Amino acid sequence: MLGRHPPPIANPVMGYPPAPPQPPSSTADTSRPSPPESPRSLAVTLVQPSSKKKQKPVKAFRKAFRNAFRSLPIITPVCKFPALPGGRLADGGEGRVSCTLFGYRKGRVSLSIQENPRTLPMMVVELAMQTHALQKELSLGMVRIAMECDKRPEKDKTKLMEEPLWTMYCNGKKNGYGVRREATEEDLRVMEMLKAVSMGTGVIPPPPSEAEGPEGELAYVRAHFERVVGSKDSETLYMVSPDGSSGPDLSIYFVRV
Repeated sequence: MLGRHPPPIANPVMGYPPAPPQPPSSTADTSRPSPPESPRSLAVTLVQPSSKKKQKPVKAFRKAFRNAFRSLPIITPVCKFPALPGGRLADGGEGRVSCTLFGYRKGRVSLSIQENPRTLPMMVVELAMQTHALQKELSLGMVRIAMECDKRPEKDKTKLMEEPLWTMYCNGKKNGYGVRREATEEDLRVMEMLKAVSMGTGVIPPPPSEAEGPEGELAYVRAHFERVVGSKDSETLYMVSPDGSSGPDLSIYFVRV
């Protein structure tokens, strides 16, 4: 009497179908951290800037000082404007904005002006200057950037900061033309990455897949600026340095001539 043969064992060599795949083990190695998000993969959570800021009570002497300060003409950007004791202009007030100068190592610098680091840019200007050239000027300590455009007829109601094209000067030297533009998707994602930064300088590394690409690292300088309106044809941004800081002295002038 023949015995019962055992069932065949799955063997790919013999032509039998392979065993079904086993589910992954719950003890798999999960110690490897996930790679950080790149500027191209962040969701933008910046909010719209407020249309009007609440007016704060201002003492009479401070109000008089600010009115006199704003009435001074802005003629020669190469001159250093005197600051208040402690290296700052007037504290508080509605003239304070957050400005970011940023650009790739081999690209041009852009200027983003925000109400604060958590809001969408109110204005973005692509400057006629390479990132490495601006870094060199900032290392010398004092930078004066003048953005000039032609005056418009009296009936033209275009605001100064809405001008589309500017002739740019840096420390008295003509660099070319700056162009106002809408914030791009990449601009917004850079601002999103810097949302927690109120002031400082640094670099944002490129995504791993682009580490050897032509653009390289993205450098930035962010600080608070005091916004001073001289007239409908002149406006200036003065960098507000922390007390006791010996960092760069930067001013940006917008003027119609």
